[in-house]
Amino acid sequence: MSAVFDFPSLLTVLLLLICTCAYVREMRPAIFDNAEEPDPGRPLKRSGMRGFLWKLSRIGERLSPFVGASCACMAIYTLIK
Repeated sequence: MSAVFDFPSLLTVLLLLICTCAYVREMRPAIFDNAEEPDPGRPLKRSGMRGFLWKLSRIGERLSPFVGASCACMAIYTLIK
């Protein structure tokens, strides 16, 4: 069954994406951050797939205790299932 139609699999894929993006941003921050400076008063425009991955990395940074606890719960669920 596809991970899109199975809710626990969808959560697992989402958690793995969050953890991977946070790790990659920690190791190589230039991948997600733009090299050019924004104009004063204009926020950076993050769009597309790169912007989506940047948002996932920010979720992983800011909510790391909750993401870690969710990963542990999903690991236990996967072992029991």
